Amino acid sequence: MDHRNTTTATNNSYGNSNPYLQLSPLPSNGQGPQGRRPMDKICDSLNRCGKRFEDVTRKAESYAVKTSPSVSDAAMARLAQETKVLTEGGHDKLFQQTFEILPGEKLLKTFACYLSTATGPVIGTLYLSTKRIAFCSDNPLYQYLPTGQPQWTYYKVVVPLDQLGSVNPSSDRLNHSAKYINIETRDGHEFWFMGFISYDKALKHLTEALQHSRDSYLAFSC
Repeated sequence: MDHRNTTTATNNSYGNSNPYLQLSPLPSNGQGPQGRRPMDKICDSLNRCGKRFEDVTRKAESYAVKTSPSVSDAAMARLAQETKVLTEGGHDKLFQQTFEILPGEKLLKTFACYLSTATGPVIGTLYLSTKRIAFCSDNPLYQYLPTGQPQWTYYKVVVPLDQLGSVNPSSDRLNHSAKYINIETRDGHEFWFMGFISYDKALKHLTEALQHSRDSYLAFSC
């Protein structure tokens, strides 16, 4: 199936009708949770990863159509993501800073990937925990508020596991190497993820999370 013209996560700002989509604005001082400006962290990553990562990031943020990034792009994204994890103190700490930990929640897996949106792929990290699937863009994006004012925001998706309806593998009918993972919620919302370095591993863990959620739902219903 060709997903290049598929409508996915909307870029509407605050008050959008998708309950799983969040746009988190930066503080007015332009600093993140660690008190450093996001651009400082981006520059740190660029210095470590070199000019190739700069080219990959620019290309990922400037796509006008939804295409599947190459494996090399995904690998460089993973390297940049790991660098960010090290500077922030680990996957668990970064997840807690980004989404806050729910009672009894444990982070299970993380995946560097892209989220398909109406304006192109957004590079970021997909988190799988014992309670939800969550995505956050690696870098702040320039968004426009309903008032017409621009704002730097992080693009987030949060789907509780008990609202997860299906996890579907897919590929572009014109390019079978372009693989996607489609996540649908019980109430009809869907998201497309792509550009995984280890696609099969990501699909396996997300499918297992869906099955566990269904088993828990059935046990609760009985």
